[in-house]
Amino acid sequence: MIDRDRRAVAAEVLEACHRAGLTLVTAESCTGGLVAGALTSIPGSSEVYDRGFVVYSNKAKQDLLGVPGKLIDAHGAVSEEVSRAMAEGAIARSEGTLSVAVTGIAGPGGGSKDKPVGLVHIAAARKGHATIHERCRFDGDREAIRQQAVDSALDLLLRRAD
Repeated sequence: MIDRDRRAVAAEVLEACHRAGLTLVTAESCTGGLVAGALTSIPGSSEVYDRGFVVYSNKAKQDLLGVPGKLIDAHGAVSEEVSRAMAEGAIARSEGTLSVAVTGIAGPGGGSKDKPVGLVHIAAARKGHATIHERCRFDGDREAIRQQAVDSALDLLLRRAD
């Protein structure tokens, strides 16, 4: 079930996209489709939502979004560079004009000193505009981290849509 506040923000994102004539695409790793789920829980979302890519593995990021393997090798899958490449790749490989990409470490394992559990990179790309990025550090268990990432992704989309 989608949280009432999250539904309201998702509806705002869709309305902003509709007003601006934007077609929306999502590219998700650690959120596993939760951003797409929040958006498509809103009736009428099909007017602006084109598709979602769930790219959990590095190979999927490369195959489906065109993220260069050398970029992943150099910076890691959880990085600003990869989140930007995911967002831009989602637009390049769809009918979308606005995208959001999420990659992070939801835990409980997988973290390190440099990339701790709760680190999430989110990027939003829009045709004709610079791609924007946020580095986030969330607290809580796996589910809390994923839900916070969804909220931040929706907020970033809303800013990039206006």
